[in-house]
This record gives sequence, structure tokens and C-alpha cells, in this order.
Amino acid sequence: MSAMRFDILTLFPELFAPFLASGVTRRAYESGQVEVVFWNPREHAEGNYRRVDDRPFGGGPGMVMMAEPLSACLDAALAARGEPQAPVILFSPQGERLRHEVVAQWAGSAGAVLVCGRYEGIDQRFIDARVTHQLSLGDFVLSGGEVAAMALLDAVARLQPGVLGDADSHAQDSFNPALDGLLDCPHYTRPEQWRGVGVPAPLMSGNHALIERWRRDQRLLATADKRPDLIEAARAGGRLASADETVLQKKL
Repeated sequence: MSAMRFDILTLFPELFAPFLASGVTRRAYESGQVEVVFWNPREHAEGNYRRVDDRPFGGGPGMVMMAEPLSACLDAALAARGEPQAPVILFSPQGERLRHEVVAQWAGSAGAVLVCGRYEGIDQRFIDARVTHQLSLGDFVLSGGEVAAMALLDAVARLQPGVLGDADSHAQDSFNPALDGLLDCPHYTRPEQWRGVGVPAPLMSGNHALIERWRRDQRLLATADKRPDLIEAARAGGRLASADETVLQKKL
């Protein structure tokens, strides 16, 4: 088994093909740093029609994914991993919000089995018996877990050594502890003037200390405006200096 492996249980493995072959994160998959293996529950269903869903007990709209095909599919994935106690992640609106800290945890792990639900939901008995973690992208509902699985894979892959062109790139991302969990600052490139708007003077000064102070100030202001909860978290953690507080007070 590679250093990191994600086994994905999905009825639509074809959705992942362009995702794994495109963009900078493809380096992680092509190099084997992040191995991805697909498992289709339909291949583990019984009967001529390979049925994986049925109507919900108690009535109601939609269909529910059956426990047995998913459980048999999971058994096959765990056996192939040679890791019977591997974490099993279900993407669900009831799951923990996917945050940088959560991504960093999985980026340093040996991977997991990802369960992509469909239809109205999954038989709760499978969730209770087999799922170890639940994750959510946010307070909204997707038609399936595949998009959420891609989001986790992408976030994990870009944290692997050598995947990004610059090793320091992800350290400058929003939410990164290296930036005290703040949002990122604005970025500019050529031309110097675009539709009458110029690049901020500090970025053109060549003064690295001035540039870093400007970027810090912009991170603080953007975070205070859009995510004040992150400012409070940084303040509670003692990560804001007196100069930072001065910038925030001027904003007020």
C-alpha cells in the first residue's frame, strides 16, 4: 500500500476521471503520493438488476441506499487495503465541517475509505455499524458525496510535498496556522495599471518589510470584515500583536 490511499465507494466513479488528470494536484495522483481506488456498490449487490436502493420504511419521497451492498463493498475495499480498521468517512450534512485543521489531519494520515451517498440517504444501520467519521462541506445539501470527496482529495493532495510549484504556497493560504488562521491578502500582477486602477504602492516599493506589513494589515482587515470569528479566535489564542490591534482599531 502507498503512503496514502483513499478508497472511494461511489456509484459514479467516472465523475472523478477528469478531476484526477487535471490541474496541479494531478501530480499527487500521478506520482503515487495519493493513491485513489474506486469501488462500486452495484458490483456487490445481489439479483439481476444489482439493486442498491429501495423505498424508505415509513413512506416519504426518494429512495434510500441499502446497507448490505454498501457493507459488502466496504469489506472488499478494506480487504484490498489490508487494513481492516481503516477510517471510514461518510460525506453528510450531519458531519463535521471540513476546515483547514481537519484537512491537515487527513493530509498527514494513511488515508481512509470515502463513502459517497446518493438518493435520499443511506440506511442508518450501515452508518451506525461501519462509518467512523462524517464530514460536511457546509450547511447545504448535494445530490451525492462525490463533489465532497473531490474537495477533500484536492485539499489533501495540495498539502503533499512537491505537489505545488512553490513549497511555501499553501503556507500562505487562508486559514493556515502560519498566518494565524487569517484570510489571505489581495494579490496583484501585471499590468501595473488595469482600467485605471493601479497596484497598491507598498507592493511596488521593493521594501520587503513594508510589503509584509501591508499584507498583514490586509489579512487583518479582510478577516475582520468577512470572518470576525477568526479574528476573535486569533485574539483568544494570543496570536495578534499590538501592531495588529492598532490596525483593527483604525478600522473601527
